[in-house]
Amino acid sequence: MKEKLFIYQVLPRLFGNSKSVNKENGTLEENGTGKFSDFDNKALKEIKKMGFTHIWYTGVLEHASKTDYSALGIPRDHPDVVKGNAGSPYAIRDYYDVSPDLANAVEDRMKEFEELVDRTHKNGMKVIIDFVPNHVARQYHSDAKPKKVKDFGEDDNTTASFEPDNNFYYIPNQRLELQFPVQQGENAYIEYPAKATGNDCFSNRPSVNDWYETVKLNYGVDYTNGRSSCFTPTPDTWLKMKDILLYWTAKGVDGFRCDMAEMVPVEFWNWVIPKVKMKNKSLIFIAEVYNPSLYQNYVHWGLFDYLYDKVDLYDTLRDITCGYKPASDITFCWQRIGELQPKMLNFLENHDEQRIASDFFAGDAFKAIPAMIVAATMNVNPVMIYFGQELGEKGMDKEGFSGLDGRTTIFDYWSVESVRNWRNNGAFGNSALSKEQADLRKFYIQLIAIAKEEESINSGKFFDLMYANYENPEFDATKQYIFLRSGKKDFTLVVANFDNEAREIAVRIPSEAFDYMNIDPQRIRSAKELFSKKNFILSSRWDKVLYIHMEACSGKIIKFSTT
Repeated sequence: MKEKLFIYQVLPRLFGNSKSVNKENGTLEENGTGKFSDFDNKALKEIKKMGFTHIWYTGVLEHASKTDYSALGIPRDHPDVVKGNAGSPYAIRDYYDVSPDLANAVEDRMKEFEELVDRTHKNGMKVIIDFVPNHVARQYHSDAKPKKVKDFGEDDNTTASFEPDNNFYYIPNQRLELQFPVQQGENAYIEYPAKATGNDCFSNRPSVNDWYETVKLNYGVDYTNGRSSCFTPTPDTWLKMKDILLYWTAKGVDGFRCDMAEMVPVEFWNWVIPKVKMKNKSLIFIAEVYNPSLYQNYVHWGLFDYLYDKVDLYDTLRDITCGYKPASDITFCWQRIGELQPKMLNFLENHDEQRIASDFFAGDAFKAIPAMIVAATMNVNPVMIYFGQELGEKGMDKEGFSGLDGRTTIFDYWSVESVRNWRNNGAFGNSALSKEQADLRKFYIQLIAIAKEEESINSGKFFDLMYANYENPEFDATKQYIFLRSGKKDFTLVVANFDNEAREIAVRIPSEAFDYMNIDPQRIRSAKELFSKKNFILSSRWDKVLYIHMEACSGKIIKFSTT
């Protein structure tokens, strides 16, 4: 049986932090931080019990921070080019090192990370970390790189705006001038010549809305000359990045979530991924790509295993949950994606998006239950859940740099109350959770188990029933979505009700659905609803029309069997 992947995305800095101070703009000393060691065997067993196959440890690589570790040999970052006190996990300061915040003993931080990888494997899960290829921190400097490895920019010709073997892009003869209040005089941040900023800002004057804390890396694309490319001979940045990926692969990492992969030329991925997979053919590469017109290229030429399904399925499910779009729009999602559907990573939350339960999204985590059922069961592709999502975390804290935006901060030292209560100082369990939190968590655990264990869902065919029910007076295509998944001997009907009220619906199953699934409805002997584990009574004409009671904001998965 093929395994359906379920990824638990988690920020170690937040996950293990049991301090409840949560002072706005608090320092590490004031607000505390989680550690690698907080993912002990007990924690990993609890995550595994939820059904996850992979953990994406977000923010592992050493990144720019306002915390001063200079006494321990780590150069201090200038505060003007750091977002928040903890810093962005996507402003990498050293590709060959891990964040000192996450270590109990800073000098042993790599050993502690290696032990975390080993513990995760021993608890039956695989490790994903971020690979951030498009940009680095303004003050990037690797003090942990292997001998004979040269730093980024070390051999650059800084008098040229572009050269194929430069690691950075330059604005010659101009100093960086940040377009917001900064320190002056002897405390000023000096960058001369200025480097291009990570979000393709080829100016010495990035604004507060630019990724001003980062520097764009040069993969041989000349943006000053109509984006012409110089890929032969192999650019130096390509070679450096290959070595970095091989370095982490050798440490036992099982996959890479590649940040803003679409901002790096697809030719690089075509070149590097096979070389890295020669060391571990089971490695997975997940691309953050937001432009649907690039999907085919980044799968077939770029050789990625999976792509974010953000612009299509996530955006659609969010709008349906909020009442902005009809449920029938889900049909257009899979039709647009087509044969790439198994390559898409489904999710309803991640570190970039607003929490479902926040005032900016649904305001109530239970309203997204039908959307989550669709995301998890619609196809064979992987599903990602963001830590705290299963607890209805609201993300309505004003942490500091992040502000009150419905997101859980990636920039500030903080702790997440719902996760803190579930962790319960390392004891875990529901004792400190509200009934609503415990009920929501139970739903997520049930959903993951069903999606993983049912052959029809983890590896079966998909058949959309919406077209057969558009003119059905006992079905509302704006509020309900229905589809079939079929295995070798049975099939399941998935019904999602996005309505805020309970409904009695009738579902029509056309004969071509049974033909497509190679199932004779006359051989079906029983049916069971998998969430409630109760038998579903079949009438004599069930194969023509099924009558189903649906609670508000709910879903049902009905399994039909020949036995």
